[in-house]
Amino acid sequence: MTTKDRGFLQALWDFFCALKLSISLLILLAVTSIIGTVIPQVPNIPEEYIHSLSQTKLQLYDKLGFFDMYHSWWFILLLYLLTVNLIACSIKRLPRVWKIVSEPTLVMDEAFEKSLSLTHDVKMKGESATLREKMVSFLTSEFAKPVVTEIDGTCHLFAQKTPYSRLGVYVVHFSIIIIFIGAIIGSYFGYKGFVTIVEGQSVDSLTSRSGKTIPLGFALKCEKFSVSFYDTGAPKEFKSILTVLENGQPVPGYINIPTIVNSPLTYKGITFYQSSYGSASEGGTFYFTVRSRKGGAPVKLTARQGDKVPLPGGGTMQVLESTDEVRNFIPQFSGPAARIEVATGSGAPQAFIVMRNYPELDEQRGGDTIFSYDGSDQKFYTGLQVAKDPGVWVVWLGCALMVIGICMAFFMSHKRVWIRIANGHVVMGGSASKNPAGFQLQFDALVDKLTKL
Repeated sequence: MTTKDRGFLQALWDFFCALKLSISLLILLAVTSIIGTVIPQVPNIPEEYIHSLSQTKLQLYDKLGFFDMYHSWWFILLLYLLTVNLIACSIKRLPRVWKIVSEPTLVMDEAFEKSLSLTHDVKMKGESATLREKMVSFLTSEFAKPVVTEIDGTCHLFAQKTPYSRLGVYVVHFSIIIIFIGAIIGSYFGYKGFVTIVEGQSVDSLTSRSGKTIPLGFALKCEKFSVSFYDTGAPKEFKSILTVLENGQPVPGYINIPTIVNSPLTYKGITFYQSSYGSASEGGTFYFTVRSRKGGAPVKLTARQGDKVPLPGGGTMQVLESTDEVRNFIPQFSGPAARIEVATGSGAPQAFIVMRNYPELDEQRGGDTIFSYDGSDQKFYTGLQVAKDPGVWVVWLGCALMVIGICMAFFMSHKRVWIRIANGHVVMGGSASKNPAGFQLQFDALVDKLTKL
């Protein structure tokens, strides 16, 4: 390898080991993550949001992957660079730290003593052997069990606490890499998609974000769907009652499972999250009572959405849409309602709302025919987000390691105490990897106890 090649490789190594690179990558990831928060991500991109963008901006967002930012090539590249940076920093700095942990300095000679910020010299009477036993007992009871070293008639004692706390930052590094590995496993071997299931029906596949159909390996049936509302008309809670089917038969333990927002159903590693709902376009039947304003017996009518139904006396009606809560149409009313269109042959068709709880209101409309809405057996569909992530347990492992590493790095300190016994003098020194002010108080307390021996 030429000198030029070695120089390039060294420069590349220094680049990936730089703390500036770590800070820059973390800032970039934080800033770009805002994009994924502000811009809707697939598959939950509202149509009105798409229409609000100009064609140029839409194409730019699509090319840059802003609609699926966390899977875009440039975001993944930032994660890879951060991973390489963490590995390089750990490889460069870990050997020195590991040597401090595994091969501590056992002897406090005069040169090493001068490097310590905390030292104290106490003159004590007694034989060297007696002082040695006394100091061993002292450190064992007040700090930690010491290691004793004899050199040229001088006795050295060394004791330490939580030496492995120095590795906390590397545990955090390793945990981040583990989390990235879990995310990669989930990205390559998992998927995210959605399903819609009409009440009483079942599905055995899902549609992925890319539009691909993926078989579930089992069937999921929506037994019933229900929704409740606040007084304002906003949905309060919508709930699906789901049953898992294997070979057409319900799976014990997975029958009539209530699934609501923040309480998903998980089966065979596939999780179903309650996401949306709506009225099914097929299978609903609506019931009305129709009577003439001029008098006569009321007539019961049955209609399906979109079908034109003949009216007594001529004309037709059809159901345009319906709701279980009329507040969606008119805020001051409540209860089921239907929007219908009536064509009499004379003039343009009229569309209006008929409410089940307020049958008398249609009399005020002024038409020749008065309608009462008797209800429907309209079915709902439930919309479920589907996710399979085999790397989730790897991610959780990484999160647990991160918590441990953060506790080691921020709440624990490597504390060391040395004692040298020579010529009737006991010299004690100490140091701590973190919180020197706190350790000084502990060291002063040890000195105070030592002088009283």
